[in-house]
Amino acid sequence: MSVDHYTYRVTWSPADGEHVGLCAEFPSLSWLAPTPEKALSGIRKMVTEVVADMRANNEDIPAPLADKHYSGEFRVRIPPEVHRALAMQAAEQGVSLNRLASAKLAA
Repeated sequence: MSVDHYTYRVTWSPADGEHVGLCAEFPSLSWLAPTPEKALSGIRKMVTEVVADMRANNEDIPAPLADKHYSGEFRVRIPPEVHRALAMQAAEQGVSLNRLASAKLAA
């Protein structure tokens, strides 16, 4: 497993007045820097160090989201009136409820 497979993101932090580097698999970590490139470099280095430390201590290391298998299925509980309204929309559009919900989630 390579730290290159982790999900990194850089965004602007108005509160800090700097760019912040983030890693989705390690939500408690962040790295502030004056440029996006330095923020990304900093968070990648930090993740590398944290993973090495976790390995040394025989801790479970998060799997990269990109390496996980997704079945394409998940359950969502909604109020009955929302279920009814969605079923009616699907029927009116001539599509399955599953297709309607998928399209709404993708939008």
